[in-house]
Amino acid sequence: MTTSTEPDATVELSKPTAPAPSAKDRALAPIQSLTRRFGAATVAFAVVATVFGALFAVLTPPFWGHDELTQFGRAYQVAHGGVFPQEIEDDRGVAYGGQIPVSVDALMGYAFHDYNNNPEEPFAMVADPAAYDRLGAAKISAETRQMWFTNTAAYSPVPYVPAAVGIRLGEALDLNVGGMYLLTRLAGLVAYLAVVGFALYALRERRSQWLVFTVAVLPIALFQAGTVTADTLTNALAIMVSALLLKALFVGDRLRPVETAALLAATIALPLSKPTYVLLAMLVVVVPADRLGLAGKLRFLPWAFAATGAALFLAWTKVAAPTGDGMSLMRPPHQWGQVRPADQLAGILGDPVGFVHTFGESIALRDHRWFNQFFGELGFAYVDVPAVSMLACLIAFAVSVGIADRMNTATATFRRTLIVALTVLASVAMIYVTLYMSFTPVDFYIIDGVQGRYFVPLAIVGLAVLARWVPLRLTNSDGVTPTRGTAITVTCASTFALIAAAATYYTVIWG
Repeated sequence: MTTSTEPDATVELSKPTAPAPSAKDRALAPIQSLTRRFGAATVAFAVVATVFGALFAVLTPPFWGHDELTQFGRAYQVAHGGVFPQEIEDDRGVAYGGQIPVSVDALMGYAFHDYNNNPEEPFAMVADPAAYDRLGAAKISAETRQMWFTNTAAYSPVPYVPAAVGIRLGEALDLNVGGMYLLTRLAGLVAYLAVVGFALYALRERRSQWLVFTVAVLPIALFQAGTVTADTLTNALAIMVSALLLKALFVGDRLRPVETAALLAATIALPLSKPTYVLLAMLVVVVPADRLGLAGKLRFLPWAFAATGAALFLAWTKVAAPTGDGMSLMRPPHQWGQVRPADQLAGILGDPVGFVHTFGESIALRDHRWFNQFFGELGFAYVDVPAVSMLACLIAFAVSVGIADRMNTATATFRRTLIVALTVLASVAMIYVTLYMSFTPVDFYIIDGVQGRYFVPLAIVGLAVLARWVPLRLTNSDGVTPTRGTAITVTCASTFALIAAAATYYTVIWG
């Protein structure tokens, strides 16, 4: 008998062979690689926010964003070393502001006139698109003139850092007025992408990433990210803080060192960006120290950062307090001098029942507007996003909350969750009280100036509390929470909402 060293042909033929990847698999391979590495919501956000943030930056006429005239004025002041509010001469009363190039002021003046004098439907709101091209083509002049921006002079320099970088870069590149202004908008968008992208990356292994995604790509959020405003960085920081609180406290995961560092840094930066969100930043002390990766004496680090953030917030509040005396100039002429913070505070303390009545009247008469504005009232053209956008956003919210992770009751105890819930309610109250004191005339029938967009930074934490106390989740017939289909649903619904919002805005503004 002889033996052969040749392999058995029969055995070889019976071995299974892997099928060659299809063209579809090869096309999807890079996307799947990115989603595995960075998280599906992070990748989706990077694409959606970049496209629509840039689209709003281009579609929105210069200075047509929310308070964009005065927001840019303060950003320009910060870009050139102006840290503290600067009082200026004004025959009407107390005023704060600074200098602005004459060529920029010319574009500002035209935009202000244009969005305040609009024809009736169906005519476009922009009277002469060529005028923006002509004024935007001018060089940035060395000559300057005084500009009023009391309402934004009260903000610290922190939320204007991205815009200030854009302004200085535009000047360094010798861009014209229009080019510098667009670059300033895009600088804010880049900051929003970076900060929120980091927040989503932190949640890449959790289904709760889609809850953060849904809030971050709301039409109003991306519209503001594409315009010059302190709210761009403020919203981004609030979303990041909320996402990290969601991860460490509610989901119960341990933060990486870089995430803990970011959360602690935001504990100082967020209160300096907008005072109404100071309590959100202070929630860092509620997170168990081991979830932050802190032990021993380092366990007191969150308290040290929270105390520093609170102290800096109080210090800046004292610095900015005098600007409140000039806020009445934001009102119609017959109400100049009627916004008196000291009198309003005395009224709250002396007649709390009367204040509660005013608050109730405000809800009865304005809650529908706040609801619409939460999804999007776009700029000082006051263009509401269409109903289909709001419906699509609600679908995205329902699905993203429905697939959120089961909350960890060991870290998100009832007591801690109650503290978070009360903090959200207190932050909402601060929004009303702040606007009652700083923008509402004495004896006015409602709290004026409240807008739905102010509640967006509180949405993630508020929904996290809801998900902790209402443990209902979406499951398939096997009792498993679906991930791929629901992720596609959230992304598609949010994208559809943005498409409809952008189309409506373009139609109303440009015709």
